[in-house]
Amino acid sequence: MEPQPRFDGPPPGCPAHQGDGGGEQQGVERVPLYGAEFAANPHAFYDYLRDFGPAGPVELAPGVDAMLVTDYSAALHVLQNPDTFVRDSRRWRALTEGTISPDHPIMALMGYRPNTLFADGAQHVRLRPPVADSLARLDAYRVNRTVEKVSSYLVNQFSHRGSVDLLNEYAKELTFLVFNEFFGCPPEIGDSLIHGFTTMFDGTGDAVEANEVLSRTLYALSVEKRKNPGDDVTSWMIEHPSQLNDEEIAHQLAVTLGAGIEAERNLIAAGLMLMLSDERYFGGIGGGGLLVEDALTEVLWNDPPIANYATHFPVRDVDLGGVPLRANDPVVISFAGANTDPAVSGSQVVSRRAHLAWGAGPHACPAKDSASLIAVGAIERLLNQLPDIELAVPVESLQFRQGAVHRALSTLPTRFTPVRRQRQSAGAEHAAAAQGKQPGQPAAKGGLWSSFLSWWRV
Repeated sequence: MEPQPRFDGPPPGCPAHQGDGGGEQQGVERVPLYGAEFAANPHAFYDYLRDFGPAGPVELAPGVDAMLVTDYSAALHVLQNPDTFVRDSRRWRALTEGTISPDHPIMALMGYRPNTLFADGAQHVRLRPPVADSLARLDAYRVNRTVEKVSSYLVNQFSHRGSVDLLNEYAKELTFLVFNEFFGCPPEIGDSLIHGFTTMFDGTGDAVEANEVLSRTLYALSVEKRKNPGDDVTSWMIEHPSQLNDEEIAHQLAVTLGAGIEAERNLIAAGLMLMLSDERYFGGIGGGGLLVEDALTEVLWNDPPIANYATHFPVRDVDLGGVPLRANDPVVISFAGANTDPAVSGSQVVSRRAHLAWGAGPHACPAKDSASLIAVGAIERLLNQLPDIELAVPVESLQFRQGAVHRALSTLPTRFTPVRRQRQSAGAEHAAAAQGKQPGQPAAKGGLWSSFLSWWRV
């Protein structure tokens, strides 16, 4: 029997108030994790769901049912028990029974792909080491040097204006450029990847077509690096003793770059929002406030950029702290909900690093060290270059993108005292002119990586 919740109704604004979006399964009204209400105040939804017990019934998208784990201990139990909770979504009951169509948009996030994210057992043991070991070869000096150069390049594009959207013109582009450098992308491949991932993440075009382009592009990157290896993550993955073929490499690149880019840009933007809006952090760079690392730790605890994901499927009917979970029905970890579990947030003995934003268990994020260095460097470098930068709108007016999985700002408008643009070298000016732009203007769509490489190499 389902545990009886102890509440009078859903959080204000939740469509379940009107009964027009909750969905019904076994008599349980499900809480929708989509729409403007959830994007505006997700923690009200997590608080409501906690009254069901360690996990509560949700809709990830219209008609897509799941159980969301909001209890910290229960989340750790699921993440650390791969024999009971597996990641292979081909087991998904709704998919095998035809309730969910194979071409449903949610399949972009939950559909099986032969990569380490969806692998279990021996397959996971084979696929994860090439990714984890290669990412571990990125040393702190290289990460910091790359972030510094990319930040300088981007700030030089807008410093003369006195205003900038730090999400779309800084955090997003910095993440693309840094990842392209680490993965050794040639100009044409890097431009294609940026265009494809932008389409996928931001909904700026045909997502199906973008996915196909990305698949071909990542396969081409593997083929290119096998012929011409370099000092980069892609080449290291190819050289790994696991001996993955080009198709396997392309699938690992897709999950590594896709998850990394989306999470990293959202982490940088959220850290900047907190630094610029909270008096505890304001002036933290040389101004006596708390450090960037402290701001990012707070983001990772309270509003991690990947808020609800890590979909698992119980191999049999199980009981999770009094909540029955059916075999082969999706169980999603709320990293945001688990981190803010009152039993944890009220404890005085929990380590600052004990949050679940990077996951836990065999599928824990293998890039957390590099991701943290990138975010810290990106924020510190920006604030050092534009020390009087401030939000251009009240923090309460900022909008978040809708969706169950991410916690992501739509924009982050800021203003500052204009700074004279650094003079480009003759080679960089020539490269810009060759692309039909004035020196210092942003790259044309699809040409960001090529433009940056022209600047980098002179």
